[in-house]
Amino acid sequence: MADVVVDGLSKRFGATSALDAVSLSISDGSFVALLGPSGCGKTTFLRLLAGLETPSAGRIRIGGIDVTGLAPERRGLGMMFQSYALFPHMTVAENLRFPLRMRRVGSREEQASRVGEALRLVRLDELGARFPRELSGGQQQRVALARALIADPPVLLLDEPLSNLDAQLRKDMQVELIELHRKIGLTTVLVTHDQDEALSLADVVVLMRAGRIEQIGSPRDIYRRPATIFAARFLGGANVIPVQIARGVATLAPGITVPAPSAPDGAHHLVLRQEDLRLRAARSDQDLAVPAAIVAVAFHGASLRVVVQVGDQRVALQVSADDAATWRAGDLAQLCWRREAAVFL
Repeated sequence: MADVVVDGLSKRFGATSALDAVSLSISDGSFVALLGPSGCGKTTFLRLLAGLETPSAGRIRIGGIDVTGLAPERRGLGMMFQSYALFPHMTVAENLRFPLRMRRVGSREEQASRVGEALRLVRLDELGARFPRELSGGQQQRVALARALIADPPVLLLDEPLSNLDAQLRKDMQVELIELHRKIGLTTVLVTHDQDEALSLADVVVLMRAGRIEQIGSPRDIYRRPATIFAARFLGGANVIPVQIARGVATLAPGITVPAPSAPDGAHHLVLRQEDLRLRAARSDQDLAVPAAIVAVAFHGASLRVVVQVGDQRVALQVSADDAATWRAGDLAQLCWRREAAVFL
């Protein structure tokens, strides 16, 4: 295992800046997710770590060693690609042995032993003689992961590893990755555009935007306390409502106000998570509330997505499917939330 320290890392492709002076410290044994929309620089960052791209500026240190100028094979990192990149003409066991052969690690017997251990680690003990085409998508994913781990790399790099799996298998593999990281404690850097994946897997989430870091924090902190409007909207699709604050009172629309005791006067945005909102027939003493008109109700299995109108703003919320018979488009209600659920930006 090793820590990773990146200082002022930049990458330009002609006139385009893919990464702009990014600095980041990843502690030994942590699981870090680089999250953001397409084109934000997260994959470029990963490729620079791996040595597959050369930085325009900045330094990379892994385990205290400057690897900025080292070729990929000299960095010794484990990398799992989005496409898995398994050799179709090789069996599973041969695919796993390949990086050991290339790095001249151990004798044939030692290599065979490592292959067996890697297969057991990902629970594919009986499939070593099969070819990739004979495996399911989830099994191919495990083989690719085992191959990335087999040479005991100091850092594991994962490039959108679950994107080719169906929804249920993706959830299952998230659990397996969590268990595997707990077992081996390997420093891991994951690139993903899937917020659920990042929040469920990582110890630390690095939210990126336009080649820069937007916010860094634990999954819970970055979700509950977004630092910017972009972070609030990207993570969980929060409602972001422009408000005007004066003397501790936030005005959402003419005649519609809520307390904002800790925010300074001026223009702000009120951030409200969909799951923190409730609909009530009448105001409750425990909640803040504003009048709302229901615009639409959509059934989503275990929950309903309800869109309401508050002044000239539309606000979305999730409510229990048990309330399906309670609310209809056109109904008037009180939109309620707990005081501590509100974030003013």
